[in-house]
Amino acid sequence: MTRTATVMPGSLRAGRRAALLACAMIGTVAQAQDAAPAPATTAQAPDDSTLSEIVVTAQRRSESVQNVPIAVSAFSADLLSARGIATPLQLIQYVPNLFGSNNTGLGSANAYYIRGLGNTETIATFDPPVGTYVDDIYMSRQNGNNFAFFDIDRIEVLRGPQGTLFGRNTTGGAVNVLLKRPSDEVGGFLEAAYGAYDKKLIRGSIDLPLSQAIQIKLSGYFQDDDGYVQNTTTGERLNDSDLAGIRGAVQLKFSERLTWNVAAAYMRNDGENIINYDCDPRNPSNCGGRFATTGLVTRYAPGTISPFVGLGVSGRKAGYGLGNEVDTTMYTSNLEWAGDNLTLNIITGLIDLKQQYLLDFADGRGLPNVAVPETPVRGYPSGGFDILNDGSHRQFTQEVKVNGKLFGGVIDYVGGFFYFHEENRTDFADILNLGPILGIPGNVGFPAVLADRTLRNTTNAYAGYLQVDANVTEQIKLTAGVRYTDEKKNLGISDNRAACIANLTPNCLDSRNLAVNLPSGRLAIPLEQRTKQWTPRFAVNFQPNKDMLFFASATNGFKSGGWNARGSAPNTLLPFDPEKVWSYELGAKTELFDRRLRVNVTGFWLETKALQTPSAFIDPVSGAATFITQNFADYRNRGVELEITAVPVRGLTVYANVGYQNDKYKVSDTLLPNRYGVKAVRQQQIDCLAQLAQGRIPLGPTGPNNAPDCAAGIIDANGNIAKPVRTPDVSVSFGGSYDFPIPSAGIILTPSVNALYRSSLETGTAGGTIYTGSITAPSGAVYPSNPFSGEVIAGSLTKAYWQVGAALTMRTDDNNWTLSLECENCFDKAFVQSSLVNFNYLSPPRTWQVRAKRVF
Repeated sequence: MTRTATVMPGSLRAGRRAALLACAMIGTVAQAQDAAPAPATTAQAPDDSTLSEIVVTAQRRSESVQNVPIAVSAFSADLLSARGIATPLQLIQYVPNLFGSNNTGLGSANAYYIRGLGNTETIATFDPPVGTYVDDIYMSRQNGNNFAFFDIDRIEVLRGPQGTLFGRNTTGGAVNVLLKRPSDEVGGFLEAAYGAYDKKLIRGSIDLPLSQAIQIKLSGYFQDDDGYVQNTTTGERLNDSDLAGIRGAVQLKFSERLTWNVAAAYMRNDGENIINYDCDPRNPSNCGGRFATTGLVTRYAPGTISPFVGLGVSGRKAGYGLGNEVDTTMYTSNLEWAGDNLTLNIITGLIDLKQQYLLDFADGRGLPNVAVPETPVRGYPSGGFDILNDGSHRQFTQEVKVNGKLFGGVIDYVGGFFYFHEENRTDFADILNLGPILGIPGNVGFPAVLADRTLRNTTNAYAGYLQVDANVTEQIKLTAGVRYTDEKKNLGISDNRAACIANLTPNCLDSRNLAVNLPSGRLAIPLEQRTKQWTPRFAVNFQPNKDMLFFASATNGFKSGGWNARGSAPNTLLPFDPEKVWSYELGAKTELFDRRLRVNVTGFWLETKALQTPSAFIDPVSGAATFITQNFADYRNRGVELEITAVPVRGLTVYANVGYQNDKYKVSDTLLPNRYGVKAVRQQQIDCLAQLAQGRIPLGPTGPNNAPDCAAGIIDANGNIAKPVRTPDVSVSFGGSYDFPIPSAGIILTPSVNALYRSSLETGTAGGTIYTGSITAPSGAVYPSNPFSGEVIAGSLTKAYWQVGAALTMRTDDNNWTLSLECENCFDKAFVQSSLVNFNYLSPPRTWQVRAKRVF
């Protein structure tokens, strides 16, 4: 890159700025008190006296976010940079009623919950209810959605179902990422950072216009760190986040009306989210970090054979080491013709995602229960409970979209056709060490293969949509829209175990065996699901002036059905039905005091039919981890979301977001099992209460003392309908930044802080939690813990918590140089983000980084 392209008039002054940045802010406060006004510069500094306008495409056309009758939180490139947001997961502290975390085990996957709708499942027969979109391309798998950003234009988080304009699998909402298109001017940025756990980061982008008709953008990023978890069994570091990506984009301007944008990107994410503890289980007095004790290694020593080869695990997954690797290749194309009153877009996307992992979900030991709440450290070299996964996921999307105006602007419309095709192949195995269950001493145990199978499933979906806005008056707009979707899914499975290949028996996981034996006879599990669904939307807007918008809406959406593909027996791969949602909203968007104050508020009422609920628990008979996904109940959530942003004085920006939710499962009163013999929730509740009356104990060891119908599904340990997961009643975030100019140095110093509070919440569908305090079983056995009350040892409950982030930034007043010191979770708060089979997954510890950025 050349200096002449970016140096402003007065090279001595530009050099002085860079030197002052290198001095790391020493003496700047004292210097500012006697500062003289600086000469005017040729660069255009952003206006810091008012709130900036953000244009969004939440209705599939460009509009100011304040004119869109949808609950949407939007972040421009400048806002993302100011708040240090570099990955999608960092958005959660800025959006009301949005909960997000890494999936259990997988640092590459983000699980989003918006207004209570979300999931932590990545198996390809289960679709996420919060859709992720990149440049209008839907990403069907959330296995690799925790990517770093390239050169970003904006991010939009749409809350509530988006079934009309975005389609299937957006019952909770959508995260819409828009990347910058190539520019017709030479420019770009280069950013580098160093931080905690030897983190090294470099990001950059450059625009290279070849002519007025051809522009090119090249972007990339690289991140490497050592991982914040110390494995005291193997001596290795875990939970690193190694990322890399490269993207090339081309913009072809054939004419003033015809433009073609194409891009190709490759992203690599080697990140895991392994169970860890803030005190070392091998040495509980050592609480100076994060610790794990699994005996699995990330790399095998030369000449060493994986323990899974000897167990007969098939394929290349048998040789995996502990960890998670995701490779995503993405191709996008958007051909646009813009007329006077009509714009036509032909949008094409192709995504190829490959994922390989070996994860231990039991830290190399047995699974906890109230008899053994803190299982002894074993360090099994084959792990405690493992999943080995070799997955390939390919999708193709094609959309034709038209938007425009009719009758002189009386009618605005957007409509189109959408096609989606997906092919998934998942080769995966489940390994459980039976040593603790069988009472086998030592650090080897008895590893057993619960299942080893290859799952193949496909989806084909066609949809047409249309939304029409009638501008009845200058103040009143009526909206009606609808989408029709025709979707077909197919499933196939084959058993990889040698015995099943040689002789197919009824216990083998094969498509030919998928059936349930009922008193009325054998009922085959269908290998195909077909859904035809209309998803309408209605809204009314009242805009008394340009600074106020009031709206009311009713929106429908649905999420695809699927299969419980994590089942390890042929009769457990049961189908579940589509999830259908109606959301009713009443809201206001206002800008006051010459755009110095922005207040947006939305009230919502959400009604969900046939909520898809994934549940994992310890089988009371076998002691193994068991997974089941079913439509256990309907779901209702109602609440309020408030977003406030203000610029009280020049340079000072403050914000506050508040979310309130009141939700519950709505359970049918039927006592009859469903068509596949699954016990009704009300019958399970009756059976649980009967077991409690006998003194039997939930979450206990296998045997007659256990209450198997309690703390399972959506029935809690007390026999009540459980509280829905990841929906704190109250969430509050607030913060601010102040630009402190130092004119004599041509520098602006900006301290910033943000804080997030969440009230208590549940992370397990049954709310099963192990507490301190002994309890006596019917047999007379005394257990050292209980499932009812006390201090939390492990399990579903997350107590209320605060989390704080902060930064100190120095930048030149032409915004060409930036140097910042940033921290996340600054007070090192450890709280539970997720749970699985009575193990907890903690939030990441405190991290910091020093970041430097040069814009040219």
